[in-house]
Amino acid sequence: MANGYSCDSCRNYVYDEEYDEYECMVDMDEDDYARLLNSSRRECPYYDGDDEYKVVRHQM
Repeated sequence: MANGYSCDSCRNYVYDEEYDEYECMVDMDEDDYARLLNSSRRECPYYDGDDEYKVVRHQM
């Protein structure tokens, strides 16, 4: 992927057993997807790292 983050470590990248493949579960419409592809930004704005300790660090 051309962005600064890997989909493999994103919480929105989920395995679909029916299709036997991974897919992005972000609720995007066609306009959002076109903006994402044409953006000069290198990071995905929907990236949500799979950081299970994020809440714990926030509480400290």
